[in-house]
Amino acid sequence: MAARVTTRPPRASMIGPMLENEPAAARLPLLFLIADTGGGHRNAARAVSQALERMYPGRFAPVLCDPLGGPGSARLLRFVAGLYGPATRLAPWLWGAAYHACDSRPAMRVLQRALLRLADRPAAEAATAHRPAAVVSFHPLTGSAAIAARSLARPGAPVVTVVTDLARMHTAWRHADADVIIAPPHPGRSGWVAAGLPVTREFWGGPLCDGERAILRRSLGLRQEAFLVLVTGGGEGSGGIAARTAAILRRFPDVDVVAVCGRNERLKRRLDRLAASPGCAGRLTVTGFTRDMAGWLRACDLVVSKAGPGTIAEATCCGAPLLLTSHLPGQETGNAEIVTRAGAGRRARSIRRLLAELDGLRRDRERVRAMRAASARLGRPAAAADIAALIADRVMVTPPPAASVPQVPQANILGWKEAGAAPGASVAQAGPARAR
Repeated sequence: MAARVTTRPPRASMIGPMLENEPAAARLPLLFLIADTGGGHRNAARAVSQALERMYPGRFAPVLCDPLGGPGSARLLRFVAGLYGPATRLAPWLWGAAYHACDSRPAMRVLQRALLRLADRPAAEAATAHRPAAVVSFHPLTGSAAIAARSLARPGAPVVTVVTDLARMHTAWRHADADVIIAPPHPGRSGWVAAGLPVTREFWGGPLCDGERAILRRSLGLRQEAFLVLVTGGGEGSGGIAARTAAILRRFPDVDVVAVCGRNERLKRRLDRLAASPGCAGRLTVTGFTRDMAGWLRACDLVVSKAGPGTIAEATCCGAPLLLTSHLPGQETGNAEIVTRAGAGRRARSIRRLLAELDGLRRDRERVRAMRAASARLGRPAAAADIAALIADRVMVTPPPAASVPQVPQANILGWKEAGAAPGASVAQAGPARAR
């Protein structure tokens, strides 16, 4: 019986089994710690939950807990976590300064004693209620809470950290003493298990051919003959979406735009007004936080976005070329280089550069096809299955039959091949796992 993943509004937190249809008592509980700062952490947890259900039907009951901003979290932590969206949208330089100020072990020790210890209680309460067989942290600031929850989990329960950043990793990811750290491979990283960023099941199928893309566009109410640009700024809707969308529509009458605003309701209202204006009628589609991101990515000719790791992972799984306009200082530094080095995208920091790149691409469809193929090679749709297998192995669950593992094209893991990896290997051991 296929399990159903329950969802809540984007800002809500959940403490309870993610997968229903089977009695929770018949499943092995797993505690997944996340925080809703951006959309990538919750999506990564959902992706691994879906892969576990696909590969081990009825065996696991993932429990999602947000100890920073969810029910039972400290008021101070909720306030601090709530600053992430406004800071990254309105003052990214301020976010970058805070990121770098805390990017050391001494700074993390101070932050843990002063603030992050408040996250231990909600994580411990969830562990007491569910007695998980493993505690998995999907956020850099929930690692210490995962360690605190371990003593209240089942005997021998491992603590696993799943890194959701690409090129740059903050000290917080490795500050807590996790048993296993799973991270995208990168030169110089050792002692961790290498796997791509997990994406949810709607991205597992890979890119579409031209005929399938035309059918999808019709189903979405989009013009088939137009050059379609998807403009997005991640879960927080940051990165100057409004200005870039307006500039594209003014400059190119043969270009249609889909603007994904995430949680940024103010941005959505502004673009809704633009969509209703005479010059943009029928050419601009505006959506807020959406669960159909895979459909929009597969339908478009080009993605215009900041260099967020989740957007890059999802776009490459759909074979969508990228124009990267900016990056969040700190954790997104270096992400654009992964994309451009692979030939899957270009950088366009200014609106003037964006329009010049777009003008060239809309005239050269062969170049777009080449970028689309490079993007598909860069994607890693099997990453969630890789991570699910690693977690199941840690709790001593028998490997699933090959037929139950999601079959997707085997590709490079977001830019780096592991030297000596066997053909088709989906997870590479970057070095010995950290011992408890």
